[in-house]
Amino acid sequence: MTYPLTREFLAGRLREHLSQNALTHIEDLIESVEEHGDNVQLVESGVSLDDSHLLIEGFVLRTIETGERRFIVGIHVPGDFIDLHRFALKRLDHTLVSAGSVRLGAVPHERLQTVMNERPDIARAMWFATLLDAAIHRRWIQALEQLDAPRRIAHLYAELHERLTMIGRQVPRALRTPFTQLDLADMCGVSAVHANRAVAKLRELGIGEIRRGDLYTDDWDALKRYARFDGSYLYGHGALKLQDD
Repeated sequence: MTYPLTREFLAGRLREHLSQNALTHIEDLIESVEEHGDNVQLVESGVSLDDSHLLIEGFVLRTIETGERRFIVGIHVPGDFIDLHRFALKRLDHTLVSAGSVRLGAVPHERLQTVMNERPDIARAMWFATLLDAAIHRRWIQALEQLDAPRRIAHLYAELHERLTMIGRQVPRALRTPFTQLDLADMCGVSAVHANRAVAKLRELGIGEIRRGDLYTDDWDALKRYARFDGSYLYGHGALKLQDD
């Protein structure tokens, strides 16, 4: 079975341990599919809604704004539940914004409540997805603390390359994204000027070239070494992996 809406949920991680019955049940959780264009507020901070959303296609940014400053504190790729934690919290302390065109699957909270009550196997998968978000967030904090701006940007693309590869989306030489230079700056906690210099540094080193959000490289391993990237925190490879060899 192909599961057209949810086939990338936890792919490369816990999905391989779920039964066909569980995978079918997860697919059936989707009540409707929404499509949105670029830079749309999908979920606004502080607003209570009665559903959560699985990202089917595209990229979604987690953003926090203080005054006139915007901070991007997370990126979602296809297969991610972008606001599963809203089932418990009801309201988010951040806003979810589309980056380019996106497709979302809406899951009513009443269906999630039934999962919690009747399907502990699926509830565990949902819990794992939420904990994975937290693991990624911790690594972003570490990168902001330990890496300079060029390495932070390299780390962002290294992580995206790993996450997309895990869900079966092969990224050969080019990783294409709708991100702007300002997006990169807000992801890395630097000014647009510093982000521009960091992008230039990657090009000068021959690590990779970023053009209109797309990163081109002939050597992903070299880029990951430069970024000091260790993907164990994504729980697909390395010491923390869940799959058997």
